[in-house]
Amino acid sequence: MDDILGEAQSIIQCKECPWYKSCILPMRFTADDLRRQMQQTPGMDTSQMTDVNMQNMLANMATAAQNTLLEGCPVLIERLRSNPALAQRVKELMHNWGKENENPD
Repeated sequence: MDDILGEAQSIIQCKECPWYKSCILPMRFTADDLRRQMQQTPGMDTSQMTDVNMQNMLANMATAAQNTLLEGCPVLIERLRSNPALAQRVKELMHNWGKENENPD
């Protein structure tokens, strides 16, 4: 009985979630976002922010972060944390992405 109630709660929680059908999104931020964050950090020397090298570094950091960070629905994250087998299946799906369409000639 607990399994049925837990599953029902998960379904309801998922459908009420503002992330519904958008469970995973790449994080989006720019070099300006990083610059603003650095300016708000106490003790950070922001006098070099106009330097071209600093601008390039911030742009590169923003690009690298966008390629590695991900926002995720809290329901999905909790399900992945509580079920290692599910997380492994998702990982395998991603590793094999596109291979099911290949023709073995």
